[in-house]
Amino acid sequence: MTDPRRSPTAQGVAVAAARVAALLPPTPLLPLDLHGVTIWCKAECDQPVGAFKIRGGIHRIADLTDAQAARGVVAFSSGNHAQGVAWAAKERGIAATIVMPSDAPAAKVDGTRRLGASVIFYERMTESREDIAARLAEETGATVIPSFDDPWIVEGQGSCGHEIRAQMIAQLGQGPDRLLICCGGGGLASGSALANPDARIAVVEPDGWDDMGASLRHGVIQPVGPNPPPTACDALQTLKVSPITFDILRARGAVGISVSEEEVAAAMRIAWTQLGRMVEPGGAVALAAALAGKVALSDRTALTLSGGNVDPATFTRLTGIDLS
Repeated sequence: MTDPRRSPTAQGVAVAAARVAALLPPTPLLPLDLHGVTIWCKAECDQPVGAFKIRGGIHRIADLTDAQAARGVVAFSSGNHAQGVAWAAKERGIAATIVMPSDAPAAKVDGTRRLGASVIFYERMTESREDIAARLAEETGATVIPSFDDPWIVEGQGSCGHEIRAQMIAQLGQGPDRLLICCGGGGLASGSALANPDARIAVVEPDGWDDMGASLRHGVIQPVGPNPPPTACDALQTLKVSPITFDILRARGAVGISVSEEEVAAAMRIAWTQLGRMVEPGGAVALAAALAGKVALSDRTALTLSGGNVDPATFTRLTGIDLS
């Protein structure tokens, strides 16, 4: 698999899942009683880098040739993809440079640097991270690893959905009938859709940043509107989704849901008090949609707690929970 223009496949998701399983144990699938049913919460916040993004990093870097690996990789991310790529690069012993927004949470910047990656900052609203990464790749020969607009990344993130399906079959005898997936660029949602062809898919985004939801409603890609509202969900501030993720989700009839900042904070509190997990704002949006009753639930509904990289002070400010 060397052609970056190829389409992600269910077979590719299975390959990615095997690669991930060779390096990492499955993350827990936690039951939560909600609105009279038991739903299932995939704790990707338990990953070594605190988020599901490690999956795509593993799959993409595993497919680099030795010559490509010798020239290193460059990625762009607010933090979770950054750490996923940095972890996988360290595992293979290659160099990684990450282009990060200047307002990225300190926990994510520090985590990326601890994994040995170099960090270059950019201004989120005035500079193009894609252009910066492309320039670095041209100068060094490094391979660019996008955060979602890449077939390997979609397949790698889809290994999360592959695990969900296997775990639910083991526990319930059946896979999920509905998936609620946190969505920025849609890599996790589209990959998980490939892994679960019979499940209904709902992507969840913060209010005002629901470009995937708007794109699905209109049938064509819609960018985030001008002057989007501030959000604590830094990991989900994608200004425009890509055809590779949108096309998969549109073909599956996926629907979009948006949640408020207050609903996100409530979900973070529930994740902590009932599941014992510290979940970052962007990682809590799927649970927020379930808690707010924005989608019908069943005993075969699964959702993602997609990340847990949040500064303790931010967590306390948003939830009111004192961690001291």
